[in-house]
Amino acid sequence: MSANGEQNSHAGKLEFSLDVPFPSSHEAVIALRSLSPDQEPRKGGISKQLSVSGSTLSVRWSADEARVLRVSVNSFLDHLSLVMETMEAFGPPVAL
Repeated sequence: MSANGEQNSHAGKLEFSLDVPFPSSHEAVIALRSLSPDQEPRKGGISKQLSVSGSTLSVRWSADEARVLRVSVNSFLDHLSLVMETMEAFGPPVAL
């Protein structure tokens, strides 16, 4: 797993990115579909974008405040942990 945080001086936004490798692209897509429905509770001040490339789930945040960014990232990591534990408990997905 890799993470990168930076401040975008042009827009005054804080940005954070996270790349999570999975054993297969199928598992990365399952994680994406499981995590995508969770919208940010605040309408303004933060945005989150999820995507999959190969077997890597990528998440990009942009926020106005460090506190809001931290809360969003922490919440996402809690959900990601639960998704990964669930996939591990049920074993590798079976292709239909």
